[in-house]
Amino acid sequence: MGSQAGRDIVSIRRGDMLVDVAPAAGGCVARWATIRDGRAFEWLRPAAAADLARGDPLGMGSFPLVPFSNRIRDGRFRFEGREIALPLNFPPERHALHGHGWQTAWQVTARTEARVEIAYDHPADAWPFPYRARQRIQLLEDGLAMTIALENRGTEPMPAGIGHHPYFVRTPECRVTAQVERIWQNDTEVMPLERQAPPPGRDPRAGIRPAGVDCDNCFTGWDGRAEITWPEWDAALVMEATAPLRFLVFYTPPGRDYFCVEPVSHETDAFNAAAGGRTDTGAIVLAPGETVEATMRLTPRIGS
Repeated sequence: MGSQAGRDIVSIRRGDMLVDVAPAAGGCVARWATIRDGRAFEWLRPAAAADLARGDPLGMGSFPLVPFSNRIRDGRFRFEGREIALPLNFPPERHALHGHGWQTAWQVTARTEARVEIAYDHPADAWPFPYRARQRIQLLEDGLAMTIALENRGTEPMPAGIGHHPYFVRTPECRVTAQVERIWQNDTEVMPLERQAPPPGRDPRAGIRPAGVDCDNCFTGWDGRAEITWPEWDAALVMEATAPLRFLVFYTPPGRDYFCVEPVSHETDAFNAAAGGRTDTGAIVLAPGETVEATMRLTPRIGS
């Protein structure tokens, strides 16, 4: 992506909240903040000037996940008798990562003072299924709603997945809680090995402190709600996601100033697991003309 992509910012506002969207830079949200009494509460990690100039989605506040999330092993899977081989889109990573939406330009299709809608049309290529992805990013009276939709525009069934990849500001004492059932333990390439009960320190039911744990895992059996608290700010944020976003990825890389809590529709490498006969992967099959849609709603709170 060129530097112009990051400068083409669409801003929306409502009350004391503002959102900056970078459609041409992967359909990303670059910033979401509340400005109150001269103080900025950054609910998503704000994009730095250099990341905006580069149009780098990995430096933004959130990016979309379509038509799948996380990794597909070696970029290959089998679907309805067909072998699919995808480009490895994030070298030196040897697996296909996060789909297409985050690495391409989206177009603005509608806009009001508090809402922007953007879309991306993908023609058949190595991913041999044409589709349209849509996002609606809307400031509500009490927070932010981000809706993502994926429509199969081909004449054949299409494997599908959707999700959001938000980045949050990491402080020493911030904490994440969520109700889940299992965690996928990974190999050294972040590919799933074994599903088990969450261990101490990486159990969101008891609370995870991102500053104190190295985690890049997918949790299953999520009930669709998570809460992030920042004691240093006397602030909190509730995440609520509609079905089929019932898997939750925690990413807390050591030594960084951010962490990720990602609501997604399927587990890592779900298409290969589904091809192997499993029915609990979250992998979706869209019939021609069918759409899958889900909303992530983020509601902040300042003060107790």
